[in-house]
Amino acid sequence: MDVHGRIREILAETIREELAPDQQQLSTEDLIKALRRRGIIDDVMKELNFVTDNVDQELPSSPKQPVGFTDRQSTLLKKTNIDPTRRYLYLQVLGGKAFLEHLQEPEPIPGQACSTFTLCLHFRNQRFRSKPVPCACEPDFHDGFLLEVHRENLGDGTRMADSTTMLSISDPVHMVLIKTDIFAETTLVASYFLEWRSVLGSENGVTNLTVELMGVGTESKVSVGILNIKLEMYPPLNQTLSQEVVNTQLALERQKTAEKERLFLVYAKQWWREYLQIRPSHNSRLVKIFAQDENGINRPVCSYVKPLRAGRLLDTPRQAARFVNVLGYERAPVIGGGGKQEQWCTLLAFLCRNKGDCEDHANLLCSLLLGYGLEAFVCVGTKAKGVTHAWVMTCGTDGTITFWESLTGHRYLHKPTNPDEPSAAEQSKPLYPYRTIGCVFNHQMFLGNCQPSDSVESCVFDLNDESKWKPMSEEAVKSVCAPGATTSLPPFPPLCASTIDASVTSNEIEMQLRLLVSEHRKDLGLTTVWEDQLSYLLSPALASYEFERTTSISAGNEEFQDAIRRAVPDGHTFKGFPIHFVYRNARRAFATCLRSPFCEEIICCRGDQVRLAVRVRVFTYPESACAVWIMFACKYRSVL
Repeated sequence: MDVHGRIREILAETIREELAPDQQQLSTEDLIKALRRRGIIDDVMKELNFVTDNVDQELPSSPKQPVGFTDRQSTLLKKTNIDPTRRYLYLQVLGGKAFLEHLQEPEPIPGQACSTFTLCLHFRNQRFRSKPVPCACEPDFHDGFLLEVHRENLGDGTRMADSTTMLSISDPVHMVLIKTDIFAETTLVASYFLEWRSVLGSENGVTNLTVELMGVGTESKVSVGILNIKLEMYPPLNQTLSQEVVNTQLALERQKTAEKERLFLVYAKQWWREYLQIRPSHNSRLVKIFAQDENGINRPVCSYVKPLRAGRLLDTPRQAARFVNVLGYERAPVIGGGGKQEQWCTLLAFLCRNKGDCEDHANLLCSLLLGYGLEAFVCVGTKAKGVTHAWVMTCGTDGTITFWESLTGHRYLHKPTNPDEPSAAEQSKPLYPYRTIGCVFNHQMFLGNCQPSDSVESCVFDLNDESKWKPMSEEAVKSVCAPGATTSLPPFPPLCASTIDASVTSNEIEMQLRLLVSEHRKDLGLTTVWEDQLSYLLSPALASYEFERTTSISAGNEEFQDAIRRAVPDGHTFKGFPIHFVYRNARRAFATCLRSPFCEEIICCRGDQVRLAVRVRVFTYPESACAVWIMFACKYRSVL
């Protein structure tokens, strides 16, 4: 791990010991001997891994996912990682400085938990994470990432990309910096798009950059720190371009993007003027054409949605809805009062934080449902008390309209009520929480609601009827929102499989909860006897609760009830309390449980022959999202 440090120490020691006053210098051989004696050279040789095989036989049939290299993986040339016919960009993060918010941080004590920074990267469908490093004014980032650079689907996959081809690849490297505190709460610190193509015009295809990271949301104009980055092309470029050619290309792209965005803005203003002329009350409807991302940049809302395929990580649209629902919900932070701070996040920032606002959830769910081939839209409107909200709607081929609440995973059918009919009073009240709707959009369409009333109950979702929904030109939307239309659009990252081991995590949380319950009862002067068999019998119930959340089908309850009846003798009482969380912090979960009178009654149960049980079951979803089910139970002899 720290070879350089050890070599330095030994050399310093050797020089002190071996340099007699009369002997003025040591030869290289003497120093090498000293290192051999300490076994350092053998250590280093063991760590090195030379690829001596005939490389031609090692060509993988499919492009392998590159891996982020860290100190622990000092075997840089693992055979599967580097395909000699591909071009790679080796991006090294060599420390940070001027993270002034952490100027006062004490030195981290080894073994003690401290807040950490993690850097997440996305480039052309590849995702990487750095090792977490302690938060400090100069965080000690030392990580290398091997990014594969090649054109997809152009038929020239057999040839290695040359400088000119790579110059036309406008995808940036998206870097997101996340801070994780000691309670495992995450905060988005910065989101940065790195323009890597300057390396194509630098000598030897190597360049060093200092990147200034800006804050997010209301602090998007404030610097949070600086990263030192080294970029290197591998294999080295045969010919580099002149810096002038690179700069001209980048300037042309910026110019083209700016022109497209300007034309769209002109069109959007014209569309809005026409929309207001239909009736003046439209001025107060929630018709959202642009939204600010975490960097404070205004982007058309249609660019936040794109058909997203989850590969083999999620099997059904309802499972996708459950995944989006277990990602944490957090409103964009505001300093001081004064209403809601708007911040729609790019997908990478949302996934890396593992939490976001209702718009982030709705955009992700809509993208996943589009990926499953459904006709899905994000709806912008209000809930009760006029609170702005976003949810998802799907239109069936038979005209059925289904609302999907992305924060809970619930689905609601929509049947429009006719306000003029006398039986309106008797028409059943809708189950969904939505009150008004201003507009709907997806990656290709944007429609403003121009019906006399914007109430959801009486709304007719015939999106092809221009007297009810005013559409934007699909060409205009495509000009700024289609993938690759402008270089300012952040590319969508793929979802990552969960890195959490469900069994290990379930066990850990369960052991911590047992400890917390025992301590709590001890404070009340009660002893605690756990019954393992009863705990085990609670498993099927937790599994069926999660199954029901995912599929809306309840199953397996009869067996659970039968098993409990057998386990509880005559004259005994059984009480059980299930509860569900989306975080893995046992202490926080326990505190929440105690706030429920039912649960408190079980945990603090007094009586004859009291036996307690607790069962935890963690269900993992992509992106380290988790559904955590906990069930507390007790049985005791009923004494009248």
